[in-house]
Amino acid sequence: MSEDFLMLYIFMLAAFTGYEIIARVPVILHTPLMSGSNFVHGIVLVGAMVALGHADTTLGKTIGFIGVLLGAGNAAGGYVVTERMLEMFKSSRKPEGGK
Repeated sequence: MSEDFLMLYIFMLAAFTGYEIIARVPVILHTPLMSGSNFVHGIVLVGAMVALGHADTTLGKTIGFIGVLLGAGNAAGGYVVTERMLEMFKSSRKPEGGK
């Protein structure tokens, strides 16, 4: 039972730390930081899958599944935001004089 509490403690500590770090980033920097940190989301997802694979109890499996779900959503969302950011820099005009 103490292993479940340890996993829950680590999950809550990671959530709190992530919230505190992101809350201190100015709004204008969120999009560029997302494109630079997509690899971190992948590492978090792999870590959550490892934790889920080592879980023995129902509580451990539930926490691991939530971690995988949130990690996958975070990684996918990071790529969506990056794609939207890159679309802003594309020209909407057609080049003049092109044959």
